[in-house]
Amino acid sequence: MPVITNIEDLRVLAEKRVPRMFYDYADSGSWTEGTYRANSEDFQKIKLRQRVAVNMENRTTATKMVGQDVKMPVCIAPVGLTGMQSADGEIKAAKAAEKFGIPFTLSTMSICSIEDIAQNTTAPFWFQLYMMRDRESMARMIERARVAKCSALVLTLDLQVIGQRHKDLKNGLTAPPKPTIANIINLMTKPRWCLGMAGTKRHSFGNLVGHVKAVTDMKSLASWTNEQFDPTLSWADVAWVKAQWGGKLILKGIMDVEDAKLAVASGADAIVVSNHGGRQLDGAPSSIEALPAIVAAVGDQIEVWMDGGIRSGQDVLKAWALGARGTMIGRAMVYGLGAMGEEGVLKALQIIHKELDVTMAFCGHTDIRNVDTGILLPGTFPTA
Repeated sequence: MPVITNIEDLRVLAEKRVPRMFYDYADSGSWTEGTYRANSEDFQKIKLRQRVAVNMENRTTATKMVGQDVKMPVCIAPVGLTGMQSADGEIKAAKAAEKFGIPFTLSTMSICSIEDIAQNTTAPFWFQLYMMRDRESMARMIERARVAKCSALVLTLDLQVIGQRHKDLKNGLTAPPKPTIANIINLMTKPRWCLGMAGTKRHSFGNLVGHVKAVTDMKSLASWTNEQFDPTLSWADVAWVKAQWGGKLILKGIMDVEDAKLAVASGADAIVVSNHGGRQLDGAPSSIEALPAIVAAVGDQIEVWMDGGIRSGQDVLKAWALGARGTMIGRAMVYGLGAMGEEGVLKALQIIHKELDVTMAFCGHTDIRNVDTGILLPGTFPTA
């Protein structure tokens, strides 16, 4: 086993162990992948101010996200098909998040169901909802999240239409994989993954199959999904979801100041500055570039979080310094899961926490709640 010291080590191992179509699904963007690359590259442009001769004892990275205690301002982002990175992947990731002390968010398009997570964890988790045309099914899904004692609902607003993801099209992405010659050849090189999948019954979209009308198998699911993503989604639908849910509501996919103001007016509890990991509108700015203007506009009225491009604890600290009161990690979690299962997700969180803690100390702080743009070198970071 190689020595794992950073998220990139986990990515390299995951690429070796996960079938090509599922690795590419997680580690790619839309069209030219320009926004996908910018999400991480723009973090590297931001430089830190090192301070010395400061008492660095008794450091804490603890804070709250929508009132919930977190060991660091990080939660696991909703990622579709997580259970295809590793058998029962969502359960493994949720367990790792609970052990570490941060929230886990389950995707609508997960392999393990809402009920699977509730049965295998004790900490409250969050559920991410995609708005479908079938409002009856949406109401039932929200009720299932309530019964499972989910402590927040994350409504993703930026998937009314699906971005052009070239790798998924070329790979013929399906769950489970179709038995084509190319897929069989690739799967023969992934014995660990195949063994894990042979030991679980969870191979399809657990939140949908058997829970929505006319969806009983993968074929009927594919036709239902193609028809169901709702291009008519509006702020009136956000109000409908809020009324159905009644609990903490987080709106994900905000990249514009005007939309951020509308989100505040909707009564949401938090917004996530996110371009869907560069998987939707290619040519959009990176999340970290969009963050300061949104914080300046609404940061005193609503919790502003961000996701996209976070590969280290330094990235988390930079996002916090620029006003994000929480961050979401998707790919860093996926790399850990694909590389080493539950242990790998826990390892990814430990790596990010260690990098966050040590970097905060080098910048002269012992409590993340006191960190602001003063830790950043002027002229190297985006402003409002």
